[in-house]
Amino acid sequence: MLNFICYPKCTTCQKAKKWLDDNKIEYEQRDIKLDNPTLEELSAWYKQSGLPLKRFFNTSGLLYKSLDLKNKLPTMTDDEMLKLLASDGMLVKRPLLIGDDFVLVGYKEAEWNTVK
Repeated sequence: MLNFICYPKCTTCQKAKKWLDDNKIEYEQRDIKLDNPTLEELSAWYKQSGLPLKRFFNTSGLLYKSLDLKNKLPTMTDDEMLKLLASDGMLVKRPLLIGDDFVLVGYKEAEWNTVK
């Protein structure tokens, strides 16, 4: 079973959910604002994804901008960034689609097509 972590009010998350439903892919949905990913989950997903940790940040979010993270992230350690991500789900890029052997961050249909 795939884990689909989203913010239901987000239009990109809504597109991703529609894609999953249209492709008859089973998943468990989790609201990132109500049930923020833990430090342990984020650490595991980061390692599994092979992506730079900065890709896990919602750079278009109001919280990201108000905390001036564009200027702060370059000097932060991975541990500091992971703790910050775990502190508030609205800092985390969404949607996330997590399977046994992959982690997709954000919705790009071409990447998601590999899930089928």
